[in-house]
Amino acid sequence: MHTPPLPATKDVVLIGGGHAHALLLLKWGMRPLAGARLTLINPGPSAPYSGMLPGFVAGHYQRDELDIDLVKLARFAGARLVLGAATAMDPVARQVQVSGRAPIAYDLASLDVGITSDMPDLPGFARYGLPAKPLGGFARTWDQFRQTQADHARASSPAANIAVIGGGVAGAELILAMAYALAQQGRLGQASLIDSRRVLGQASPDLRRRLLRAFCERRVTLVENTAVARIEADHIQLEDGRTVLSDFTTGAAGARPQDWIAQSGLALQDGFIKVDETLQSSVPGVFAAGDCAHMTATPRPKAGVYAVRQAPILYHNLRAQLTQDPLRKYQPQKDYLKLISLGKTEALGQRFGLQFSGALVWHWKDRIDRAFMDQFRNLPQMPTASLPPEHTHDLPAILGDKPMCGGCGAKAGRAALRGALTGLAAARRSDVTPLPGDDAALVQTGGAQQVITTDHLRASTLDPEVMARIAAVHALGDIWAMAAAPQVATANLILPRLSPALQQRSLAEIMGAATQVFQDAGADIIGGHTSLGDELSIGFTVTGLCDSPPVTLGGAQPGDVLILTKPIGSGVIMAAEMLGAAKGAWVAAALARMVQPQGAASRILASAHAMTDVTGFGLAGHLLGICEASGLAAQLDLAAVPLMQGAATLSAHGIRSSLFEDNRALAPDLPHRPEVDLLFDPQTAGGLLAALAPDEAEDKLQDLRAAGFDAARIGRLKAGAPGLMLV
Repeated sequence: MHTPPLPATKDVVLIGGGHAHALLLLKWGMRPLAGARLTLINPGPSAPYSGMLPGFVAGHYQRDELDIDLVKLARFAGARLVLGAATAMDPVARQVQVSGRAPIAYDLASLDVGITSDMPDLPGFARYGLPAKPLGGFARTWDQFRQTQADHARASSPAANIAVIGGGVAGAELILAMAYALAQQGRLGQASLIDSRRVLGQASPDLRRRLLRAFCERRVTLVENTAVARIEADHIQLEDGRTVLSDFTTGAAGARPQDWIAQSGLALQDGFIKVDETLQSSVPGVFAAGDCAHMTATPRPKAGVYAVRQAPILYHNLRAQLTQDPLRKYQPQKDYLKLISLGKTEALGQRFGLQFSGALVWHWKDRIDRAFMDQFRNLPQMPTASLPPEHTHDLPAILGDKPMCGGCGAKAGRAALRGALTGLAAARRSDVTPLPGDDAALVQTGGAQQVITTDHLRASTLDPEVMARIAAVHALGDIWAMAAAPQVATANLILPRLSPALQQRSLAEIMGAATQVFQDAGADIIGGHTSLGDELSIGFTVTGLCDSPPVTLGGAQPGDVLILTKPIGSGVIMAAEMLGAAKGAWVAAALARMVQPQGAASRILASAHAMTDVTGFGLAGHLLGICEASGLAAQLDLAAVPLMQGAATLSAHGIRSSLFEDNRALAPDLPHRPEVDLLFDPQTAGGLLAALAPDEAEDKLQDLRAAGFDAARIGRLKAGAPGLMLV
């Protein structure tokens, strides 16, 4: 008997991708809780690991070695990832506000958002300085600065001056790493560590003594017992009148909580969230971990080791709240192993008053850090459901060896579709104009020209709001491709099995996002239909109005220039995301392309001779549609076709969308190479492909780029039998 998926009944929302939450997601993926729907909210698709930051700054690690890929981790855990920064929390309504989208409701919530810096309060710091936290922004900017210095070294430019404000252990590690990196490039000028009090004043005498020796070795100057007056582009002005030269100024002092937490309604200690021994805040059902939390029973300094040790307790207690089991208490260790990088591949260790240093200590730290990161990179392969012992002989071949794609990758192939439509009775009504090959039909309504289309997508992302935006843009594509003005839409939704409360939450997110997309396009949603099924799918039926004859597939002329308004590659990227093979940054960039509306592009291209949107049949399939309807051949400049970030790499590794083989059969004579295969990659909410007169193509291309589209001229049409040729 078929067993349907179990319904979700509770929402667990993790705010922030800190170390505790990353480890919690890892545990959750290996042992999910039936009935719980997990959401992670984070500003970006990755979270940097603080333990490896000094090694990265010094040049011992590459940038991507520093990051925990939250897209892959969320997929492994079965969690939706909301890419955005939390800006407010309402513990009474149990909602989290994320900029640019509807509030996200929760039954249980946990915060692990780290800390920020109050350094920007210094005069000039916001313009010329850079806080060391959040780590992601600092790492990105330092990487750019270091690359610039490498270019300057080749040009024999003057050496660079650097400064760190904040003389604690974190500041010491940073300045040593920065000085080492620039020295290796031959670019180190003056390196300064600045503190308004004594540098390393809170450290033990032995620790301070060893770090002072490291400062001498790395040519770091200490500037102590004086405050900073202001930051300038190339120097720091001190209150005692001295000037410290600096082309790159960062701050490792003044750590403080995120501003919005002050208005969260949670009890705070110096701005940090008070938590009890179970890591629960003053509001039942709201937990906190990592640097943003203050442990009231056993206060400890801010250190990543505590977040790591809190993760198992947080994981247990969130589950225990949902299963109504007893909570556990977190008991932090009194002391922990401190491993401090010294710039080059040497480190200083300290615990229980004992101190040790040297290259072996650095390699020890390196092994610990790499082992921590490896658990996120080498995610366990969870067993898949096995086939029953008895099944039809061809069932394994139909299932394939990978999960079915979402979006347009899940659609029926062109051959199957054409076969099903062949022989159907032609339209008999006089107010319907057949448009062979076009996805929209032309209807005469009260003297007005109206186009109508429908589209429906299986979800390719676990975030219903993002999926709603993608589906809305995708459905509007057929209207925009005919240069029509969107008018009205009806929604057709299939929700996965959910409790009534979660149904309401999901519907609110979906309809709120879709309404915004359609209203921005000039249309209204006037109704729809919902039902329950095994998984989420979203569709819309849309109408549009034409003031002039619609642009169709059949009007292209010899010599027309082909212009594409969006890069291709969404199919292979989303297929790879389901397999855990795509970098989070690639997925985030692809989703941003997919939700980009094409209304402005449609208006710019309204004079096109022929136009289509590039969707399930891929660029090649939809271009063939123009060729067949217009009776022309196409010359395609493969090198000019814009690709989404990561698409070429994934194609070269043999990753393909579910619909690829059907699409590839449309042009079997084209060479079988990874870059050619991307022409058959099914696109979801893809760009417009227009055939324009040569004398207006360049102006239209510039107008598109000025409007924010990554448009490209990718080929031309010529007389000949319908088909594609690569040039």
